[in-house]
Amino acid sequence: MISQEYAQHLARYNRWMNDKVYAASEQLSDAERKADRGAFFKSIHSTLNHLVWGDAMWLGRFTQGTALERAMPSTPGNVDVHAEWNALKAARLALDEELITWADSLDATWLACDFSWYSGMTKTTRSKPSWLLVTHMFNHQTHHRGQVTTLLSQQKIDLGATDLMMMPTQNS
Repeated sequence: MISQEYAQHLARYNRWMNDKVYAASEQLSDAERKADRGAFFKSIHSTLNHLVWGDAMWLGRFTQGTALERAMPSTPGNVDVHAEWNALKAARLALDEELITWADSLDATWLACDFSWYSGMTKTTRSKPSWLLVTHMFNHQTHHRGQVTTLLSQQKIDLGATDLMMMPTQNS
């Protein structure tokens, strides 16, 4: 099982890395960010959209529908929720702050309990340990951000250090 401190640390890592990814992505034009690069979600822009969508869906489930999650249109995870770069950036910034606030409010009892949710993908109600689903959410972020860092690297854009242990400690 994970602890609240684990979730807090990963929420802050998520924000740190998203700051780096978005700053690096701004070195490209809008057309370059939206170009099909052969990735699973095709482009940098669409992959970042998928991350916002996934994070908002999981956080909305965990919080039983926060204002941010309710504001998200009902779209599948492979459709861009935010077509415009500035709207996508704003959604990411707000979501990262909401994730940190949520992680700061976690307690061991909730993490130890099973969590049930309706999966639109399988059309069933599912149940898993909360701690496992939180771990999945953070792992999903890292997985798709890794795809974006590869796409940026192919454009000769280096993010620098991305390892968890390299996160500045003053980043809270």
